[in-house]
Amino acid sequence: MDPVVLLRGAVALTGRFPALSGVDLTVGPGEVVSVVGANGAGKTTLLRVCAGLLPVSSGEAVVLGVDLRLDPAAVRRRVGLLGHAPSLYDELTATENVRFALGAAGLGADRVAPALERGGITGRLAKTVAGGLSAGQRRRVALSVLVARAPELWLLDEPHAGLDAGARTLLSDLVTEAVRGGASVVFSSHESGVAVAMSDRLVTMSGGRVADVSSGGRRAKLSAVGEGGSHVA
Repeated sequence: MDPVVLLRGAVALTGRFPALSGVDLTVGPGEVVSVVGANGAGKTTLLRVCAGLLPVSSGEAVVLGVDLRLDPAAVRRRVGLLGHAPSLYDELTATENVRFALGAAGLGADRVAPALERGGITGRLAKTVAGGLSAGQRRRVALSVLVARAPELWLLDEPHAGLDAGARTLLSDLVTEAVRGGASVVFSSHESGVAVAMSDRLVTMSGGRVADVSSGGRRAKLSAVGEGGSHVA
C-alpha cells in the first residue's frame, strides 16, 4: 500500500528561515506516529506542511497521494489539523462551530450531535458560545470537529495541552477509533511518556530534521496481544 505521508529531503521556510531543513519521513496507513523534540525543532512546521498549509520549497512531499508542491489545496479537506489553539469562532456556540466546519468541508449537519456527544459536549455546553468555554472544553469541541469530519489523516499539535485526565483518556480512545476506521495519526508532544505509549513509532526532530526514529509502545502492546492469541482490530 502507498504511504499516507511521504517526505524526502523536504525543506520548508518560515520567512527566510528553513524550519524544515531536509526531512525524510514515511507514515503508513493506520499508523500512529508521534513527533517529539525541543521547541523550534520543527514539529509544528511538519504538521502544517502535511496539512497543505505551508509550502515545500524543495524536496518531495506527498500526502494521501497528493503532490503538495503541485496542489496543496487538494489535500486539505482530507486531513484534520488540531493546532495549539483550537480554530473556533468565539461568537458561535459549540454546535454552530461544528456545523460550520462540516459545511465548509461539504458534509451534512447530521454528524453534529453524535460528534459533540462523543466529545463530551452535551446539554448546556453544546449551546454555549465558544468564547464562554474553558480551554479544556474548547479542546473537546475541536476534537468533536475532527470526529465529525472523520479525516483520513489526523494531525494533532500538542493535543494533550489543557486536557484533564478524563479528556486525555477520551483523546486516546478517539485516536484508537480513528485508526480502526482506517485513518492515520501524526501528533507532536513534549510529553515523551505519553508519546511513546500512544504511538507505533516515535520520531525525534532536531534542527528541522529527523534525528532519530524508534518503536513506540503501541506497536509493542499490539504485538504482545497478538502473540497471546487475541484478535487485534
